Amino acid sequence: MAVFTEVSRDEAAALMQRLGLGQLVAMAGCAGGIENTNYFVSTVRDGVRHEWVLTLFERLTHAQLPFYLYLMQHLAAKGIPVPDPQADGDGAILHTVRGKPAAVVNRLRGASVLNPGPQHCAQVGAMLARMHLAARDYPRQQPNLRGLAWWNETVPVVLPYLQPEQAELLRDELAYQNALAGTDAYRRLPAGPVHADLFRDNVMFEDGRLSGVFDFYFAGCDTWLFDLGVALNDWCIDLGNGHDDPERVAALLQAYEGVRPLQPDETALLPALRRAAALRFWISRLWDWYLPRQASVLKPHDPTHFERVLRARRQEVAA
Repeated sequence: MAVFTEVSRDEAAALMQRLGLGQLVAMAGCAGGIENTNYFVSTVRDGVRHEWVLTLFERLTHAQLPFYLYLMQHLAAKGIPVPDPQADGDGAILHTVRGKPAAVVNRLRGASVLNPGPQHCAQVGAMLARMHLAARDYPRQQPNLRGLAWWNETVPVVLPYLQPEQAELLRDELAYQNALAGTDAYRRLPAGPVHADLFRDNVMFEDGRLSGVFDFYFAGCDTWLFDLGVALNDWCIDLGNGHDDPERVAALLQAYEGVRPLQPDETALLPALRRAAALRFWISRLWDWYLPRQASVLKPHDPTHFERVLRARRQEVAA
């Protein structure tokens, strides 16, 4: 999260009143993340304090956003602990603030666990499988906007900033993923709406129990295996070197399969899709690092982390 567009208290207060959420009593911009403008907002309604997140979307358009917002609403209705977009008197959950598309969601309880153990990974695995199954009947369609097509568009833009060895790695892995996407085995992989960004800081725990999953604004329709690869690459690795912690990997995978067993093609292609997940975030972090946008609160992530993760995934396949 970051602040690209400044929102005044009066503007935020007017929106809260229009949504029937009460009187604004506190508001603060959020640091961390690099995509959208986010504010934590507190209101009082009928003497009770409520906590919300106001998001202004800096890249996503009014046309693209219904996929994300209604997906969250769909999952919330099925008992998945996700932020629930708040509607106005006409039932609209997509709003406009300072000329930008905007949404208000309830702020989840709990805190992120940035040093997870196997018990946390198991809960994440089970919840991810539940999310995949719960979204099977979601009627809207939208591709993963940070998927293979975007990688092919973005790699030529970031290549000039890289050292020769890095550029060779990036080109080689992109070629591998393009070839993989053309195979029959890849086309058979189960797919549907995915979170596509299920990192440690997008999950909340309270008293040791998973209490919420948020930040669905990279969601799209893709293979469930890619989504699983994203989660494994963050929750189950040593952040210093990118290598797996076998105990955490086993915990997350066993819990996921306890809800949705993997098909044979998925088991065979999981190492390749973990490489794809690492490539996706290396590319996006290179893009954000070398071609940043202006923001009053902005902390781009170091792209070398996912370079290490990709190298580790490739080494494990070769071993």
